[in-house]
Amino acid sequence: MSCEPLTRCEVFGQLRRELYGLEHSSTHVFIILGASGDLAKKKIYPTLWWLFRDGLLPRDTYFVGFARSKLTVEDIKAACLPHMKVPGVLDIWCNIVDYLGCFFWKHCFDISPQVTDKDIECLSAFFSKNSYLSGKYDDGSSFTQLDSHLSSLPGAAEAKRLFYLALPATVYQHVSTNIRDYCMSRKGWSRVIVEKPFGRDLQSSEELSAHLSSLFTDDQIYRIDHYMGKEMVQNLMVLRFGNRIFGPIWNRNSVACVVLTFKEHFGTQGRGGYFDDFGIIRDVMQNHLLQILCLVAMEKPASTSPDDVRDEKVKVLKCVAPVAATDVVLGQYLGNPEGEGYSKLGYHDDPSVPEGSCTPTFATAVLYVRNERWDGVPFILRCGKALNERKAEVRLQFTDVPGDIFGERCQRNELVVRVQPDEAIYLKMMTKRPGVDFSPEETELDLTYRSRYKNVELPDAYERLILDVFCGNQMHFVRSDELREAWRIFTPLLHHIEGERNQPIPYTYGSRGPDEADDLMKRVGFHYEGTYKWAKPHPT
Repeated sequence: MSCEPLTRCEVFGQLRRELYGLEHSSTHVFIILGASGDLAKKKIYPTLWWLFRDGLLPRDTYFVGFARSKLTVEDIKAACLPHMKVPGVLDIWCNIVDYLGCFFWKHCFDISPQVTDKDIECLSAFFSKNSYLSGKYDDGSSFTQLDSHLSSLPGAAEAKRLFYLALPATVYQHVSTNIRDYCMSRKGWSRVIVEKPFGRDLQSSEELSAHLSSLFTDDQIYRIDHYMGKEMVQNLMVLRFGNRIFGPIWNRNSVACVVLTFKEHFGTQGRGGYFDDFGIIRDVMQNHLLQILCLVAMEKPASTSPDDVRDEKVKVLKCVAPVAATDVVLGQYLGNPEGEGYSKLGYHDDPSVPEGSCTPTFATAVLYVRNERWDGVPFILRCGKALNERKAEVRLQFTDVPGDIFGERCQRNELVVRVQPDEAIYLKMMTKRPGVDFSPEETELDLTYRSRYKNVELPDAYERLILDVFCGNQMHFVRSDELREAWRIFTPLLHHIEGERNQPIPYTYGSRGPDEADDLMKRVGFHYEGTYKWAKPHPT
């Protein structure tokens, strides 16, 4: 047996064979519907490029863009390059940046002055497999032309087809119907990726699900929530079910409350018109945070098969009652007169926001899982824009130590899973302060990924999920019954908010949000002492 180390190409080739088996040599076609939009240029095309660059896609994979705009592949290329993290992009782009003399753009796009021949060759190979068609989403003849183009690609007779709907939900029905009528693969499988929002409430979601189910089988539908592709979100199952120490304490006997947080440090910044149609609850809480709640609260599945995992998530959701309006605090940000740039502007200063809008940009809600494991434990969901920091985390706060002998100087233990930024798992605990005295001090056991896994580059969430679609793994995608339960929980609250049209509580851009949200958390049992701040570990 040879002891020679595998080359990078051989390593990825072996991984590709493990992922796809015999399918790695068959033709696949990835169709991006809405190829001219922000999602396509900022996420979908860059993700496909990264997977292509690393050799993780089947060998013969082609990419076809479709949108209403009259574009070329060169137009797509120019729009996507700033987001593709190429270590030195094409000369024309570098020349433009140099001409503008703009340090900001160079910094944001990480443009280096040198482009290796290998970079150019790989990038050229990727775009050589790209094509683009323009057409109307509600026009059958446009999809007939699309199908003709797909059928003209090499190996098309038995090609597998993946359709990504990077589109507004308003055109889903037209597009999905036309895909089913005109563009399904003749001999290979076809899969459809649907972006959130999956409806606006329970009724509209059910109508969309019924429509999709009338066209495709369950194993063809992939409802994508990119948060399910985050490293630390996927780590929750391993953390819980791969460690003996957490099993006995992961319940109402030891956990005082669970806090799920999603904070953004920027506002709508010109996208207020889009955001105002949905609000923070539909945009973040009903999907991202509720998905994380399921992973924290669910029972151990029988296996890691997609249906076993999703069965347990649905069981959790069925135990959650609709959110009560009395357990919710809503906020809307105002400009900070002492701030700079966008921070001076409030939500209503965004020209795309309708006058008098009551759409919340901040929400804190308390949910309860009424089952044997969690009965009485508050699950606090917090999310908002224009806050004091960018952060997403899971925080389990444990109950007080009974029989305190340290004069109330001990704080509650907390297990924190930091999803972003600076992925980490740390346990807040009490220890003796170093020295001659006998005083307890709050500290942490810290697993920060950047320190522990120095040379590991974590894949983007979309990379994981799109790779899952190629492999046919639906574990991290939302099933229709799961979606139904999620909307059941939030629809009454959403209808109440839109019916009452009360103005949310104002909070200042760059603050922690409304004080009333902290009061709600305190009322349901969360203890915030304000004495501890997680510190990034020193590099070694």
